[in-house]
Amino acid sequence: MLSGVFADLFRFVALGFVIFGDQVVLCEVFLYIIDLTVEFTSLQHVHHNSVINIEADIRALQLDSAEENNGVGGVIPADQNSDGVEIVDKMDEDLKDEVQESAPVPDVQQAPEDHDQEMLHPVHNPAKAKEKAAQEKAAKEEAEEEAEANKKRHLNVVFIGHVDAGKSTIGGQILFLSGQVDDRQIQKYEKEAKEKSRESWYMAYIMDTNEEERAKGKTVEVGRAHFETESTRFTILDAPGHKSYVPNMISGASQADIGVLVISARKGEFETGYERGGQTREHVQLAKTLGVSKLVVVVNKMDDPTVNWSKERYDEIEQKMVPFLKSSGYNTKKDVIFLPISGLMGINIDKSMDRNVCPWFSGPSFFEVLNAIEVPPRDPNGPFRMPIIDKFKDMGTVVMGKVESGSIREGDSLIVMPNKEHVKVVAIYCDEDKVKRAGPGENLRVRITGIEDEDILAGFVLSSTVKPVPAVTEFVAQLQILELLDNAIFTAGYKAILHIHAVVEECEIIELISQIDMKTRKPMKKKILFVKNGAAVVCRIQVSNSICVEKFSDFPQLGRFTLRTEGKTIAVGKVTALSGASSSA
Repeated sequence: MLSGVFADLFRFVALGFVIFGDQVVLCEVFLYIIDLTVEFTSLQHVHHNSVINIEADIRALQLDSAEENNGVGGVIPADQNSDGVEIVDKMDEDLKDEVQESAPVPDVQQAPEDHDQEMLHPVHNPAKAKEKAAQEKAAKEEAEEEAEANKKRHLNVVFIGHVDAGKSTIGGQILFLSGQVDDRQIQKYEKEAKEKSRESWYMAYIMDTNEEERAKGKTVEVGRAHFETESTRFTILDAPGHKSYVPNMISGASQADIGVLVISARKGEFETGYERGGQTREHVQLAKTLGVSKLVVVVNKMDDPTVNWSKERYDEIEQKMVPFLKSSGYNTKKDVIFLPISGLMGINIDKSMDRNVCPWFSGPSFFEVLNAIEVPPRDPNGPFRMPIIDKFKDMGTVVMGKVESGSIREGDSLIVMPNKEHVKVVAIYCDEDKVKRAGPGENLRVRITGIEDEDILAGFVLSSTVKPVPAVTEFVAQLQILELLDNAIFTAGYKAILHIHAVVEECEIIELISQIDMKTRKPMKKKILFVKNGAAVVCRIQVSNSICVEKFSDFPQLGRFTLRTEGKTIAVGKVTALSGASSSA
């Protein structure tokens, strides 16, 4: 009731302003309004009819004021007066319309015109919010895939060769020249090496990180580091050269795409590594067997006083190595390249050397060769395979390995073979960066749930659930006998250590199926009981525990292996058939 009266009073004021222009009349109008307000306040409990009387008095005052104004300012014609009434009625209607329009009316379909309006009148639409979140997620995934597609290609490079050839020094120099190690660290290593009277070892300290390796000057574990060029990301795998650590070298070479065979040009050192029993020969054979299809032969220590960049010494080494590389299965014209370098001084590594240093060599630098090497394409859409080389505990179970086939994404459900444990991918780390997905050829650390680290062994395979890797205890293989111990014979019952991808397992030859004719490369019909050095044979091999292998024709990376006994490689081979394979998830 109170609000209705005040609305009428203010409406009257508005009408007074429109109709009357004389200030005296306006003052009278306001004084009368004040009197009415006071009167109304004192008569709050009066019936509604009193309010009606007040409205009647106000209208009477309207008429009196109109007549008075006509007497002062002249007579207003009837038609003009009617226009004024129409104006009053129209303004009354406009005022009501404005009041109605000012009231907020919620509308979910019409977006607010500004941020303030949105904050005052928030509209919650679950379907629209869900759709927006889905669009944002799709856009983010598309951006990640585009970034992955534009990512530099990745190659794993293993450094192999005889002990003391300079593998770790070259690796350290590469990291320094590519900006991975700063001058301050180099000075620290120089000081440490000088204190041990090993001044020339300071670059190797970048790769050889533990005290045993630094004290002896011999790499024990496979060193791992990363560097980049303009077009490619590289992972360095610094394999040990000493014969006692060949199993570790095999582990490193099994992850590599490219091999860098380091040969020392220093007088006497090349001969020691190349002669029978030297690691240069064994490393080349193992690299080829383990799938390293491209080889860069770097002739190191060319700056040594006994060599002094001698072309004759370089040619001598090349002439001796080419026939041996051919016999090991390498195409020396397509798959092998020779380079003279100095690892300690960093000459011909990141840029081509000056003619003043070596006038007879005008070829590319080491980095240029690595950038130009082409490797066979990998299938990112194939069944996922990642042989596990190591595992540890870090906010869950983390496994390490190289993706040999397929792709992996955060949230994927996979299976660990051969123990058939279903796991879920929680996080993926490539180099030191966390990524959402990764393709074949990448060295990864993958955090998984659903399994404890003590239930995982090196050689287990992280595999897709749709087509898991087979697990067997027996398989048929084609073997090439290299060198048996003390001219022993190779027959059923022969035992050795099997190295296949990351698996190291004791095995036994349980049957010789047939011998391969070396000329025709076909099986001979004659039944055999034993073979000797240099023979090729098809045989059946048995292991005590289930291992994950594939046929070489289906998956070369998981189908090639070596046999070793008493610290010596006696045979290399490939899997041709699986016996009693178990792959059901």
